[in-house]
Amino acid sequence: MPTKEDYYGALGVSRDAKDEEIRKSYKRLVRKYHPDVNPGDKTSEERFRKIQEAYDILSDKKKREVYDQYGFYSDHIPPGGFRPGGAGGQQAQQPGQDFNFDGFDFRNAGEAREGGGAGFGSFRDIFSQFFGGRDQASAPAQAPERGSDLEYGLNIPFWDSIRGTQVKLNINRQEICPTCNGSGSSGGGSSVCPECDGSGHVEQMAGAMRFSLTCPRCKGSGRLRNVCPTCHGDGRLSKPDVVEVRIPAGTKNGSRLRVPGKGNAGTLGAPAGDLYINIRAEDHPLFTRNGNNIEIRIPVTVSEAALGAKIEVPTIDGRAQLKVPQGTQNGQKFRMREKGVLDARKERRGDQIVEVVIQAPKAHDERTREILRELARLNPEDPREELWGKV
Repeated sequence: MPTKEDYYGALGVSRDAKDEEIRKSYKRLVRKYHPDVNPGDKTSEERFRKIQEAYDILSDKKKREVYDQYGFYSDHIPPGGFRPGGAGGQQAQQPGQDFNFDGFDFRNAGEAREGGGAGFGSFRDIFSQFFGGRDQASAPAQAPERGSDLEYGLNIPFWDSIRGTQVKLNINRQEICPTCNGSGSSGGGSSVCPECDGSGHVEQMAGAMRFSLTCPRCKGSGRLRNVCPTCHGDGRLSKPDVVEVRIPAGTKNGSRLRVPGKGNAGTLGAPAGDLYINIRAEDHPLFTRNGNNIEIRIPVTVSEAALGAKIEVPTIDGRAQLKVPQGTQNGQKFRMREKGVLDARKERRGDQIVEVVIQAPKAHDERTREILRELARLNPEDPREELWGKV
């Protein structure tokens, strides 16, 4: 029986793991079990080989489909099996035997079958379906990888969110390794890959079939590079950095600002990721921001509300006058045009909404109490009278 490796177990992921989860687990395990990090440790070297082999299969969509169908998690063989000579009277290939391609017409394997049954089509098409038509003996060079984005939370005072400001952030980001300039190699030459003996490919069983696959350890090059001792082959190092960020005037609470190119560095010349700043604007004891409008509650006296008055109210620009009409009621709101926050994109300002809170006078002396009693005699109406009709 062919050996059935648990590739998902080797990478420590579940069978339904997403591609990104597989990639992250692979990178973490490679750094942990790399032979250069564990010199002379045969157990780590074997584990490293299995990790490389597992990633070579599971990172390729077509290879993963074949593995899921014929590998560790599935023991079945296609009904009838493949017949080595193409003749229907011959015995099907048994599990564990090397697949024999003798007698196949690679132009049309289906015509080699007897009995008029449906053929397999071009045998090259079978490989194309499994592996996307790629030549397994030649491995593509490691592709450049864009740096990942970073997220940073920033609390700013209320006035900085209104007027804008410039801040310096201390962050940790991955930068190009100065020792290897991002290559991940020490530049001290290379050695023959012991996994494939320099051929660049290895044999792999999938059910009853044997395939020649790219060597997972050397990626088809046939040689192993000397890993950079500073970054352990990753090509990047985590370092502290100071980033200057401009907070625009009118920035809202919950805004997300993007700083291009200030995320983690890319590999092999690929661009760096971006830095995203999540803004948390602090509250103000007097002003409340609602979109681009500013809301405020202003106390007024009974006489100002009853007789009308011009009063001074605070705004984000300083003091401004507000006309309180005669007969103003408690809780009544007034709009002060364009006294709110500037919206730079629309080039317009919001408004300030003023809510009136009528303050009852305090009767500290007899004269005040006498005037209030006189006021009650002059205004005998009951303000609660209409409530009873609604009970």
